[in-house]
Amino acid sequence: MSGFLLSIDQGTTGSTALVLSLEGRILARATQEFPQHFPRPGWVEHDLDEIWKSICGSIVQALRQAGVESSDCAGIGITNQRETTVLWDRESGEAVHRAIVWQDRRTADRCRELKSAGKEKLFRERTGLVLDPYLSGTKLEWLLQNVDGLQGRAEAGRLAFGTIDSWLVYRLSGGKVHVTDASNASRTLLYDIGKERWDEELCAELHVPMALLPDVRSCSEVYAHTSGVPGLVDGIPIAGMAGDQQAALFGQTCFDVGDAKCTYGTGAFLLMNTGTNFVHSKHGLLTTIAWRIGDQTVYALEGSAFIAGAAVQWLRDGLGLISSSEEVESLAKQVDSTGDVVFVPALAGLGAPHWDPRARGLIYGLTRDSTAAHLARATLEGMAFQVVDLVDAMHADANRPIKRLRVDGGAALNDLLMQFQADMLGVTIDRPESVETTALGAAYLAGMAVGVFDGLQSIVDAYRIERSFEPKMTSDERVGHLGRWRDAVRRARSDMGIT
Repeated sequence: MSGFLLSIDQGTTGSTALVLSLEGRILARATQEFPQHFPRPGWVEHDLDEIWKSICGSIVQALRQAGVESSDCAGIGITNQRETTVLWDRESGEAVHRAIVWQDRRTADRCRELKSAGKEKLFRERTGLVLDPYLSGTKLEWLLQNVDGLQGRAEAGRLAFGTIDSWLVYRLSGGKVHVTDASNASRTLLYDIGKERWDEELCAELHVPMALLPDVRSCSEVYAHTSGVPGLVDGIPIAGMAGDQQAALFGQTCFDVGDAKCTYGTGAFLLMNTGTNFVHSKHGLLTTIAWRIGDQTVYALEGSAFIAGAAVQWLRDGLGLISSSEEVESLAKQVDSTGDVVFVPALAGLGAPHWDPRARGLIYGLTRDSTAAHLARATLEGMAFQVVDLVDAMHADANRPIKRLRVDGGAALNDLLMQFQADMLGVTIDRPESVETTALGAAYLAGMAVGVFDGLQSIVDAYRIERSFEPKMTSDERVGHLGRWRDAVRRARSDMGIT
């Protein structure tokens, strides 16, 4: 078979297009960033026109770099920032409001209200999720309740809801298809992951009309074909789709129960394959659908740290300590330790396993001798410490240790961070040849749907590890580091009365 696969990775700060050979080798990559909008403290929004422009631009650039014609594209895979909430008019296709981003905290009070009313058990049992503003359901409710006329238009069937994947398929297909996939549906607070259907009772709790919701499909099938997309011919199959973290789990070939990966992007996201039976977390994690292929659904446990690479961006954009994110490693290497400085990167609250949206970032242990290098190193260590908390909770929930951890995402290229992560976990860290495993996972799913890959083993055969990081730190050193971290987290939490 001749041709190539196109993967669209629509992320929180930019959109990436990858052109891949039919063997899964990356031929070209292009990324275009787009603005973030912060209308109020704790509010984060995206302009859909700006996202669409970034997607189209990255596609054209990647095709040009690869020297290929879009008419030779065998299929398109989509992966996306999850939970980000979009509402658009079915007739015009126009968004009725900016997208509310997964990092947005405006519905924190509503989540507390639902918890106080005793609703969290209902939502957790059916969706595997906690009541947190991170997730889509309360964002959608906020739009319907706070933007004039939207509730009535929604009840009349004139509006469509979707996460970014759903909106993107709608745009790529020229407005012909309103679908999502099981992995993204499982992140909305509206989807029963056991019965695998939208839940009427949960929708009623959040005042969401069922007419808003997309059809839920598997992660590997032909959903639609391109129509009227700049830079692409009409008729290309749109054939694979999964939320970014589930796509990364798939791209890391974590196909066996107990396999785990961590993606270091804007946030840090740890997922473990738990097989065809989902595990209800008792230690602050989420249960999610990893993927559905054919009639088989695979589940995962997930721990989410909201701020990882975004903390480095804050050093760059907020403090001006570095001019590019890549400089953080060289700055951190100027010192041998943090000098006991600890940075808790709770810049958007604390995610799993704490789930404290009112927690605030904390830099602890500063002295007159502290420098920018100490803060840079503490920032990297803070990212790794958050993952330790997630791994500990996952071990307790799954009743099995993580023996090796596969890593990906832009920050996984930071050797200092990866070595410290191996030291703090006491396990081997495996970094693949390509850390673009989110986009690779989407391409693999599309390739399976159009016959490029004949099964999971063909994907496993293509996977390569670039470097492994072995733990070097003594247990006493590890205990000391973790003790300082946990003391700092306790101080950052909202129940300490600081915020």
